Amino acid sequence: MTSKFNPRRRGFIQAASAGGLAFAGTTQAAFAAAPADPWRKAKAIVGKLANPVKFPKVDFLVTDFGAERCELVEVKGWASFEDLETMKTPAPGSKDCYPAFAAAIAACHKAGGGRVVIPAGDWYCAGPIVLLSNVNVHLKAGAQVYFSNNPADFAKYGEHACGENGNLVISRWQSNDCLNFSSMIYAYGQNNIALTADDETGILNGQGGVPFAGSSDCWWTWKGKNRTINSVAQSTSPNYKDGKPAQNAVNPRNPKSLADVAPNLSEADRLLIQGEGDKWRADENYLPALSEAGVPLAKRAFGLGHFLRPPMIQLIGCTNVLLQGYQVNQAPFWQHHPVNCRNLVIRKVHANSLGPNSDGFDPEACDTVLVDQCVFDTGDDCIAIKAGKNKDTQFGPTRNVVIQRCTMQSGHGAVTLGSEMAGGIENVYAQDCVFQNINWATNPLNTAIRLKTNMNRGGYLRNFYVRNISIPNGVQTTPSFYASLPGSPIASRTVATAAGAVVTFDCDYTPTADNVRTRPPVVSNVHISNVKVGTVTKGGKQLSSFQAIVILGPVASDYNGPAPRPAVLPVTNVTISDCDFGTPDNTEQPYYLYNVKGLKLKNVTIGGKVYNTTLSA
Repeated sequence: MTSKFNPRRRGFIQAASAGGLAFAGTTQAAFAAAPADPWRKAKAIVGKLANPVKFPKVDFLVTDFGAERCELVEVKGWASFEDLETMKTPAPGSKDCYPAFAAAIAACHKAGGGRVVIPAGDWYCAGPIVLLSNVNVHLKAGAQVYFSNNPADFAKYGEHACGENGNLVISRWQSNDCLNFSSMIYAYGQNNIALTADDETGILNGQGGVPFAGSSDCWWTWKGKNRTINSVAQSTSPNYKDGKPAQNAVNPRNPKSLADVAPNLSEADRLLIQGEGDKWRADENYLPALSEAGVPLAKRAFGLGHFLRPPMIQLIGCTNVLLQGYQVNQAPFWQHHPVNCRNLVIRKVHANSLGPNSDGFDPEACDTVLVDQCVFDTGDDCIAIKAGKNKDTQFGPTRNVVIQRCTMQSGHGAVTLGSEMAGGIENVYAQDCVFQNINWATNPLNTAIRLKTNMNRGGYLRNFYVRNISIPNGVQTTPSFYASLPGSPIASRTVATAAGAVVTFDCDYTPTADNVRTRPPVVSNVHISNVKVGTVTKGGKQLSSFQAIVILGPVASDYNGPAPRPAVLPVTNVTISDCDFGTPDNTEQPYYLYNVKGLKLKNVTIGGKVYNTTLSA
């Protein structure tokens, strides 16, 4: 494999080490203490981001650069994990608008900036839209861009030639650095950029559930078998059968031993990272293994022959970013994944994709972010704040995030932190949101306020504030679980951390998925107030959830590193006040606590009973 890195691009690769990537000037120092009035800081973040971008008032029409509308035909495709429906796709032989879009963006950038306009109509794009500094790509009302559903089209135009893997881009996949397929919308190291639309009839369609040519499989098939126990509306991956290639199936292209790519790794470390058997050779496990082994980015090439689906929109190392007004459909993977970005606003965006891992918005290692007036209807977490995984923590924490005036429908968690949070998360504010859960009967919101981490992901969460949340249709009223490790005090199928609680803090998230478990997480200073949960009729009963609160702190027995074991601290300084959690189904145990110290409940109503108490377990 050869890879033609450009060392001038913000110093991204020239200092790449065994730990991963390195942006010039990025540090992890000087974490600010929690302010006396946290909501004043939230207001300051909103004020700072009132006008994040500015562009010259000049338009570049893509039709002037050769773009032509396409005709659509009907095909059978997957609308969600389980629903096969008739949908529209560009007719065979449609003109590829990738060259025209790229030319318009280049011309706009060269002229000093402006707006690249995609008019109303249907457009086919067999490659990524790559944003450049001072360019606003704008969809007029009724414009719909259908991106190719041929993976090879997103391994053509990357700057890094990786042999049979294709021409790939610098990416992150579930918070690990890699070279991979480009996202459908991509930017790297750019400043003052925007992706906007007149309204949500401006649609970016990733065709994640549309079958590949000559196949019944699609992007979503690559998810493979779901691991969650007792999951609802997510028990399968479209058209997947045992034995098919997938991200969680052993890929024979990956080496049989880490010694082949990390020859300096000690035998003890190699055995720990690989674990028992060869499941570590599945792509989704192989990439984290490369991080743990200190393998540099240039040797982490995936793309063709591998099964790590690209996010729909990925922005890396960008500053002053606006995402506004459009709708996302059928994302192959996460819908929005900004990494190491600063001053980013996502406003009035409809994140509407019900496929596997269709998270709505996943800011990672970002600083100063506003999520405002967005609607999320997703096949995974609506919002999931992230900050690196394994040893890929060089960008530091995600911090200073405000989430407000948003609506959440289907999804795993409405506001989620983690699970990839090794670099830490701090100063997050969520307020004035409606977790509406209109699909509660068939595809319910799994949980409302959610933290996920474990002994592998580690990291810290501190200074998380939530207030004024309405949940009129409750959350999932049945429990879903993860398997526990042998010898764990937490027996499998006993704690509803995967789904069923309104507030879920899970510091033992999917513990069997990670071979290296040496980094205990630290969770403190969380304050939740004025959450009102309604009920729905299930089985003849009025129910709001399965349980109101589940707080599962770090599980010390999961640790498998060398002695002495580091301190495994309880979840501390959590206050829940002035909340009504409705009536959970599990009235005998409306809350569950493990390794929690001093949880304060103040004027909290559960099943008609008011709690004013401090709990530890």
